Amino acid sequence: MTQPVNEPFVWEKYRQGRSVEAVGVVIRSLNKSFGDNLVLRDLNLEVTPGETLVILGKSGTGKSVLLRHIIGLMKPDSGAVTVGEIDVEDQEFRKKHTLAIVFQSAALFNSLSVGDNVALYLREHRIYGEEEIRDVVRETLTVVGLEGKEDVMPSELSGGMKKRVAIARALAMSPELILYDEPTGELDPMMTHTIGDEILKLRKRFVVTQIVVTHDVYLAFYVADRIAVLDEGSIIEIGAPEKLRRSTNSITRDFLRSL
Repeated sequence: MTQPVNEPFVWEKYRQGRSVEAVGVVIRSLNKSFGDNLVLRDLNLEVTPGETLVILGKSGTGKSVLLRHIIGLMKPDSGAVTVGEIDVEDQEFRKKHTLAIVFQSAALFNSLSVGDNVALYLREHRIYGEEEIRDVVRETLTVVGLEGKEDVMPSELSGGMKKRVAIARALAMSPELILYDEPTGELDPMMTHTIGDEILKLRKRFVVTQIVVTHDVYLAFYVADRIAVLDEGSIIEIGAPEKLRRSTNSITRDFLRSL
């Protein structure tokens, strides 16, 4: 795993003494059904603090359902998810940890400028004053290569630029965990590579855990410290990209044929 470089970042000065450290994620015997459809099947997974883990699977294998359990938006039929050793269903969870998610659609508000989209969480939670918020917005946009775009409207951006704004918005929250839901969906190969570079940049520069949910095998092998292959609701194999390249599992081999 690449060791992060703890470079100064503007919100280090403003987060009121809150220590931000990467958190681990532990999933134990997770099961979830919708009617007769068993989506997650006795799923077990551990994510090490500070690593970038990619959950790789085809459409319909339970990736998005698993992501919703990790962020506490969905309750399992059985099993448990802990983030930073706190069950995500515990009332203390949101008080103790900050999670950010980058959605496939980017989920920007079209009526707000780029800067106001990035600042939205900070203003809603009154974390900083306006001067500090402007500092955070400026620097997070610079990190993703969009410096000076504060006043641009989302309608003026390409799909890839919208994804980078969404990453800046996530980073502005000073999270311990960032989750990406199909971050390269609907992007061309060149922009897919750009989003991969942004994920790598965060891994190298900041102390943060990242979980990437995707069917994009190129992205998975480009950014991951480890890859967990999800099929029919269970993790069938997990390991470093180099290990998976030598896999004898037929499902993993099917993914590799597209490389």
